[in-house]
Amino acid sequence: MLVGVPREIKNREYRVGLTPDSVREFVAHGHEVMVERDAGAGVGYTDGDYERAGARIAADPKEVYAAAELVVKVKEPQAEERRLLRPDQILFTYLHLAPDPEQTHDLVASGAVCIAYETVTDEHGGLPLLAPMSQVAGRLAVQAGAHCLEKVRGGAGVLLGGVPGVRAARVVVIGGGVVGENAITMAIGLGADVVVLDRKVDVLRRLASHFGPALTTIYATRQSLEDQVLDADLVIGAVLVTGAEAPKLVDRDMVTRMRPGSVLVDVAIDQGGCFETSHPTTHDEPTYTVDDVVHYCVANMPGAVPRTSTLALNNVTLPYALALADKGFPRALAEDAYLLDGLNVCRGRVTYRAVAEELGYDFLPPREALKG
Repeated sequence: MLVGVPREIKNREYRVGLTPDSVREFVAHGHEVMVERDAGAGVGYTDGDYERAGARIAADPKEVYAAAELVVKVKEPQAEERRLLRPDQILFTYLHLAPDPEQTHDLVASGAVCIAYETVTDEHGGLPLLAPMSQVAGRLAVQAGAHCLEKVRGGAGVLLGGVPGVRAARVVVIGGGVVGENAITMAIGLGADVVVLDRKVDVLRRLASHFGPALTTIYATRQSLEDQVLDADLVIGAVLVTGAEAPKLVDRDMVTRMRPGSVLVDVAIDQGGCFETSHPTTHDEPTYTVDDVVHYCVANMPGAVPRTSTLALNNVTLPYALALADKGFPRALAEDAYLLDGLNVCRGRVTYRAVAEELGYDFLPPREALKG
């Protein structure tokens, strides 16, 4: 199979779909790899690195998309990239379709086979291709939030960990999954006063056991959520409903009543955001202010640390991408129910239930799609 790796074009997105090491694995399996010129430059990989691994270098994205049977990316294809997709071409990347009707429309119209990293599952019900980026984003959320609390950034002028004789900042993490746990790790490490809210007692029990008395765990109700948000210096939104739009847990009224100079970091922004006042921002202009509350809603947070993120992502995506190339998508998906969960769009049909329901498409079960 001919595998294509285009250069990412989303704002400040420096990650790359395959590293030279990953390219070498594809070549060893008998596949051809075409990498767009400078695709790995943001991570420190030269075109020569890719050529030594066995790849051919393409001059532009049109050459990659025209030739590739399997396209391996990092972020969702932008509008100009979606126009290059063709029927039966396999696209393997993050998609986050539920809050993105324009992208969904274009992918359906393309006739391509679109497999989303973020909905591939494992035998434990986890999301193995989302987890490493959730780890990165959770840790970055605390760094970004601490930065935004500085007065020159619009914050209240609070040092996250405080100093002797001055209280530490209060950090409230909404959601105790992978993002939440990594945010808690960083916040506690910096000396903050940390609270986590979740609606799963098992999650709270696990976090309490892991972090001990350094972490306050609270069962999430409307009242407890409101109480904690209004008392917070930094709130990190770390909720996820797999494949669906994130619930709006902090409404506009709550934001209005927060302390001036407090900060919201919405890690769920790729799925529409969990704060009512959230809208996507970029690394160039990462924040905005609503009612004196600073909002950080960068939609590709891990892109800020592209080398760490690329290596972590390739560690988990490579076996699945190789399976798609070795077997072809019908057989690879038919033999792996967990990879099949990643199929979101197939040959003009929406094959992920949450996306179909959110955006008003007829749902075609993925196994039915494979029969076509």
